[in-house]
Amino acid sequence: MTSWAPDLSTGDGPLYLRLANRIENDIGEGVLPGGTKLPPQRDLAYDIGVTIGTVGRAYALLRERGLVSGEVGRGTYVLDRSAPAPGSRVRAPVPDGGLRHLEAPAGKIRFDSTAAPDVGQGAIIGRMLSEICRDNPGEVASYTRSTPVSWTEAGSVWLARGGYRPEPDSIVSTLGAHAALVAVTSAATAPGDAIVFENLTYSQFARSAGLIGRRTVLVQSDDQGVIPEDFERLCAQRHPKLAFLMPTAQNPTVAMMPESRRRDIAEIARRHNVWLIEDDLYGALVSDPTPMLAEFAPERTFVVGGLSKSVAAGVRGGWVACPPHFAHRIAVAHKMTTGGMPFVLAELSARLVLSGEAELLRERCLDEVNARVKLARSILAGFDLRWQTNVPFVWLGLPEPWLSGTFAKAAFDAGILLDDEDEFKAGRSEQVYHRVRLGLSTPRTRDEVTAGLEALRRLLDDGRAGYDTYG
Repeated sequence: MTSWAPDLSTGDGPLYLRLANRIENDIGEGVLPGGTKLPPQRDLAYDIGVTIGTVGRAYALLRERGLVSGEVGRGTYVLDRSAPAPGSRVRAPVPDGGLRHLEAPAGKIRFDSTAAPDVGQGAIIGRMLSEICRDNPGEVASYTRSTPVSWTEAGSVWLARGGYRPEPDSIVSTLGAHAALVAVTSAATAPGDAIVFENLTYSQFARSAGLIGRRTVLVQSDDQGVIPEDFERLCAQRHPKLAFLMPTAQNPTVAMMPESRRRDIAEIARRHNVWLIEDDLYGALVSDPTPMLAEFAPERTFVVGGLSKSVAAGVRGGWVACPPHFAHRIAVAHKMTTGGMPFVLAELSARLVLSGEAELLRERCLDEVNARVKLARSILAGFDLRWQTNVPFVWLGLPEPWLSGTFAKAAFDAGILLDDEDEFKAGRSEQVYHRVRLGLSTPRTRDEVTAGLEALRRLLDDGRAGYDTYG
């Protein structure tokens, strides 16, 4: 909606309250019918001469009154009149977790996850857990009140790649990579701030950022990752505080950003004072000699990594390397958002890394991943398949007339869980890719992987006949 503007010349109380009351009045009188999209906060703030914080507080109050709903990356919409009555103080709906099942249905082959494959981690982890409990009975029984040097040393070792090795005093041990992302966002930005995401990305983080009040802005990408010119445009026009990037083995596209673009992105972020998160979960798996983004902008880049894709997702081991003098703030934010780092998990993660067991497990996991990717390349030969060595997923292009959502439904009916392109969209986008991601690491055996891939091949080979069944 572009022509509506509220009149705040009358009314009592602070500006945000007067704005909320005016919008509520216009909703009640039908000026703003159900389904109307309210102006973006920044635009409305400019139009009526108030701060964006004033508009943000007014919109939040309207959500509390049950009058509007906010969707990450999509805007704020007036609810239909069948929604709860004004004044009922019904809490606004929590953004959903995407299209995935919270608990996977039984009997399905899971191509919707990229956790490390089972290569016998249980025996090694079980032995280490026994040793930790034997050696540290007091710490196991209590809260974590200090950070052993070994935890940060392990993070320094695990996050190192090529010419990049962060100092131990820049490291924060976290409950996995996702918790690190939320902690960085909580510490480096404030509610209402904009965060840059690619159109296709790790959308679970985008939803989490929305849940704590951050706004999503989308940057354009191509086969080489984020397009610097569009990033520059967003920085100049939308003034984001943070950008979330996966320069190496991007999820789900497996794009690899060249060095020249990394230099450009770093310089643009420096000019516009934008923090950068370099998610290196998948990048740490591949043998890519390209310097990391953090090497070009160390003063503003947070590097996030962990054990989930290459050692064991159930350990919840993660680390974030911070810009100088930022580690304490991230550690505090992590404690506030997670409740604190469990001693057992942090100690286990550190021992796995420093003993060399994590590296041995990573090598075994990558051998298994590559064997499964080879199966996918063979069984799905002739179709548009994007992949990278050591990366536990492939990005499958669908032939006519398949749509990604329709194909995902057909695959589900055939006994397979997979992620269509909408699962990776950080916000509403006009771009359509007609692709699905196949995570190959979660099925227990290669035989199960083969069975799932062959079932997908049959769907693809059925072409229009198969589509007409599900369209």
